[in-house]
Amino acid sequence: MTLSADLHALGRPMLDAQLAHPTVRGIASGDLPEPVFRSWLEQDYLFLLDYVRVFSRLAWQAPDDHLGDLVDLAHSTWHDELSLHRSMSAGFGADLRNARKGPACAAYTDFLLRSAADYGEGLAALYPCMWGYSTLGRILAENPPAEPRYRAWVNTYADPGFAALAERIAGMIDEAAPDAARARELFAEGMRHELAFWDVP
Repeated sequence: MTLSADLHALGRPMLDAQLAHPTVRGIASGDLPEPVFRSWLEQDYLFLLDYVRVFSRLAWQAPDDHLGDLVDLAHSTWHDELSLHRSMSAGFGADLRNARKGPACAAYTDFLLRSAADYGEGLAALYPCMWGYSTLGRILAENPPAEPRYRAWVNTYADPGFAALAERIAGMIDEAAPDAARARELFAEGMRHELAFWDVP
């Protein structure tokens, strides 16, 4: 079994816990109260700004074969995902300019930025977000919400292109071959942060 496949097995129970979370269930049903999703969008926007920094820090350490991969991920997150996020946020009246990190967002981004000091460990730490959202999107898309704004969010993460990005990170983890026990520890911590992030402030 590859290390990334081992991480998938480790993470599946924690992914199931996300699927059972009231915020995720509300997105799936399309009836999540708008103020909750608005607040979540504000926190996620701040998270994505630091996610770009994480990719950039890892790119500086990357082997030549993956330097472009990480630069591309930083670029696409900054230009594409954040642009899409701004558009979606406008539909919910989110105040991105004046948003401030809640405790869950601050703890998660601090964890990712610290973990990115080491290339292999940083990949393992960020993988819960890539793998988790791709998997959540695919599962929720099997029975998408009728509400068009929530359906658009689901479709974003169910997109095969996003799944391909997650698979790219999986391959990079396997190639980097960080200490397996440490990678599992960081991945599990990342998954715990993912679950806590749904507790909207």
